Amino acid sequence: MKLIYPAIFTPYFDESGYEVTIPDLSGCTASGDTLEEAIDEAVDQASMWIMSRMEKGEEVPPASAYSDIRTDDEDDFVSLLVLDMGAYSEAHSKKVVRKNITIPAWLNAYGEAKHVNFSRLLQNALLGLTQKSEK
Repeated sequence: MKLIYPAIFTPYFDESGYEVTIPDLSGCTASGDTLEEAIDEAVDQASMWIMSRMEKGEEVPPASAYSDIRTDDEDDFVSLLVLDMGAYSEAHSKKVVRKNITIPAWLNAYGEAKHVNFSRLLQNALLGLTQKSEK
């Protein structure tokens, strides 16, 4: 599942890099010597912030609308970060929990015929609920 959050990019005074703040994720910041490094670090930090909350069973705050984000300085700018939580989880989260589910036989047969990955389907549905519950 991909999540999109706005972030504020503040150039360093000597313009050799950027500080990044993700307003919706309290205390989540990043930096980089180039714009590319700042974006990569911000995506990594935001993904880690969200993953740690989810592993604790806590709600994930919904993203603000891009148009609602204001900057303090005219040199600052707002950009969107795309967080691929599935890829981040596969690369960084080693903790897994096995769950057994019960579904009607006809639905199981349909899913198998369509080659549905039931684990992935459940994961995506639960990830979707993490943001809908706070809206």
